[in-house]
Amino acid sequence: MELLSSLRSVATETLDQEYNMVRSLTSVEKKDLGLTSDVGELKENIKKNRYKDILPYDQSRVVLSLMTSDSDSDYINASFIPGVTSHRRYIASQGPLGSTRTDFWRMIWENDVKVIVMACREIEMGKKKCECYWSPVQQEASYGAFRVCNQEETRPDENIVIRVLTVSYQQITRSLTQYQFLSWPDHEVPHEVSGVLDLLEKVRVTQSTHTSPVLIHCSAGCGRTGVLCVLDYIHDLLVTKMDTDFSIKQLVQDIRRQRPSAVQTKEQYRFIFTAAACMLERALLCSPSEVKTEQKPTKTSSSKRDSPPTAMNDTYAVVNKPKKPLPPPADPAYSTVAPPKFSRTLPLSHHYDNDPAGASVAPVYSVVRPRVKPPLAAPLCDDECHLSPGSSRTDNDYEDLSPTAADVIGLPGGMGFNCRIQKPKGPRDPPAEWSRLER
Repeated sequence: MELLSSLRSVATETLDQEYNMVRSLTSVEKKDLGLTSDVGELKENIKKNRYKDILPYDQSRVVLSLMTSDSDSDYINASFIPGVTSHRRYIASQGPLGSTRTDFWRMIWENDVKVIVMACREIEMGKKKCECYWSPVQQEASYGAFRVCNQEETRPDENIVIRVLTVSYQQITRSLTQYQFLSWPDHEVPHEVSGVLDLLEKVRVTQSTHTSPVLIHCSAGCGRTGVLCVLDYIHDLLVTKMDTDFSIKQLVQDIRRQRPSAVQTKEQYRFIFTAAACMLERALLCSPSEVKTEQKPTKTSSSKRDSPPTAMNDTYAVVNKPKKPLPPPADPAYSTVAPPKFSRTLPLSHHYDNDPAGASVAPVYSVVRPRVKPPLAAPLCDDECHLSPGSSRTDNDYEDLSPTAADVIGLPGGMGFNCRIQKPKGPRDPPAEWSRLER
């Protein structure tokens, strides 16, 4: 235990020193690359910044071109961050102020955002961290020229709130999804890594193949926002490109060139390493089919038919009435057999038209598998008629013919599917297909 604690201490000290190096390099690169924040420092834009020392770089800021009123400008405190591939990128934004909610929705509309990740609460430690830019569930709110309706709000667990929002502008309506993560204290890190990784997995599923940027914001749009951008970037490197030769230190440096103060504390920097290790472990445990791209289906022989879907055909719930009353079960744990795929339990007394005497007998539920078709060389009709001993066919019975060799192979005259031929109504000789093959 002492050795393990010592190793952890050394690792923590090493990462802290590495993060200090990242911060120092950020100051140097800002000067060398000529990164400026002149637009954010303009007098008319100062009031649009939540924090005066967190301003987007002019070289990577989101420039708004959609003008909905005469008072609109092109400024919003948000930055573009490139992703692993050309169609994968992010918008790192501060949480909107009361005066910038319309600008926030202008940015969403102009970039056709499909997914929003909110990594903060509206109020934290008694301080306002972000204005509410959505409406109560099943209600509508207006933000300038935009009408926003909260269609649905769910909580899959205590960490996440999922809202399905629709936004309308000039008779056009779009849908998007907001994920709000509740368990991330400002300037700190979540207690568990799994909650953040599960959040990002949900975001990727919702984003799917959309090429629009994922909008990620917290309060300032740098600390928690930067961590999420780095982790999702790492996931794409590990899973999408199958690349493990990368430096987390370099990734953080790259993102800090796009968004100032991204990954704001040493604790957040260490959290990235912990989450990346867990992410790598998950990727290694995944089957190759889940990691690699979709493979083309292999061709099968034409003599084999496609297997039937398993959703409805593999298992059926059927009711059989025994000829005699059932004996009491030996094991009390199996005294009640619930019918699968039924939402209510049938009464113990049931009337059967074919045997009124069995009205008081409890129904028995069994699982039936699809009948295995006989081989092609087998007779077209054999003794497997599935009739109870002593019973005979009625006029309403029909015969299920197995496919012939011509049907399967596709020779002339073959129909290619299984026919169900009813017994003819008129008094005539049965067709030749009904007769038993002579051996």
